[in-house]
Amino acid sequence: MTAGSERVVERLFFAAAFVSAFVTVFIFGFLVYYGLPLFSGGRFIEILSSPWAPHQGSFGIYPMIVGTLAISMLAMVFAFPLSMGCAILISVVSRGRLSKVIRKVVEAMTGIPTVVYGFVGIFLLIPLVRNVFDAGSGMCVLSASLMLAVLVSPTMILFFCDSFDRVPRSYGHAVLALGGTRIQQFLHVTLPCSWPGIVVAVTLALGRAVGDTLIALMIAGNAVQVPGSVFDSARTLTSHIALVFAADNESLEFKAIFACGVSLYLFTTILVLIIRLAVHERGKCGQVR
Repeated sequence: MTAGSERVVERLFFAAAFVSAFVTVFIFGFLVYYGLPLFSGGRFIEILSSPWAPHQGSFGIYPMIVGTLAISMLAMVFAFPLSMGCAILISVVSRGRLSKVIRKVVEAMTGIPTVVYGFVGIFLLIPLVRNVFDAGSGMCVLSASLMLAVLVSPTMILFFCDSFDRVPRSYGHAVLALGGTRIQQFLHVTLPCSWPGIVVAVTLALGRAVGDTLIALMIAGNAVQVPGSVFDSARTLTSHIALVFAADNESLEFKAIFACGVSLYLFTTILVLIIRLAVHERGKCGQVR
């Protein structure tokens, strides 16, 4: 490649990066601009901490924030051990035909539309939760969290496997040469060296769980309340945006959804910063004990 071609490619990459940054800033400015009627006078904190009662002039999103965190965090509690166990089975315990078959199935699951998971949750999971726990209608935080765990697990599994496979084989061979087992190799070498990839996987999965709309919309019950238990119905920020979007676009009720958008944007920004820090350390192997 000539020097002129390299400059052209460099400028194209710079232009792409500039456009991406501009679009990101533009979207944030768009959300803030349309949410100004609610943000003015220092009301942003009030919006984040007050209930949603439009008939009483209260447009707070606190119940939706709690519902979002409850459903997404509980989903991660279910998804992490499931994903880690499956990744260990694929990359550590079984390296033969079974490993390849399981990996192909996981890869296929990443392409299933979210609405399909929602239908499965409505017709299979909700009746199961209702009959087993005999608590409410079954459209609750627990049901939404379980289905979200199934949704985000394939992504976590593939990232975990990729992180395990990036560890130099010579490290593992050294453990085996000293008489160690495969489990000891994983615990003392593979796991410490792959923790940045694990952090990235968990962070991306959490971001997808927080940003998902259909699962919460179809399964969580959409009750505007702070859930007191996992069997209570709840509404997330994304489902709230979808439900209120049809309101009059000049009303404060409509403009309140931009506060939801800003909250999601800030939360996503924090997750991206965590990923950046983890990726920065990705090439550095952890201390081997």
